[in-house]
Amino acid sequence: MTVSSYKKALKQIKGKPIKLARFLKNNKPKEREFGRGIKNCVRCGNTRGHISKYGLHVCRRCFREIATKVGFKKYT
Repeated sequence: MTVSSYKKALKQIKGKPIKLARFLKNNKPKEREFGRGIKNCVRCGNTRGHISKYGLHVCRRCFREIATKVGFKKYT
């Protein structure tokens, strides 16, 4: 279940406390401690293509935009 559909369902059952408690117990997304879900880009928030080497913590798309500003050079 994605986070957006999780939030939509919460709006629908907000007035029913017993159903809300059961829904939260079974369907709430887990709080992640490690893995892909915890690492995200500091610029755009994307979790895919994450580059954490040298403490960058950006995705590959953002890295291509800021690479020359940070000091990386492309050698052919």
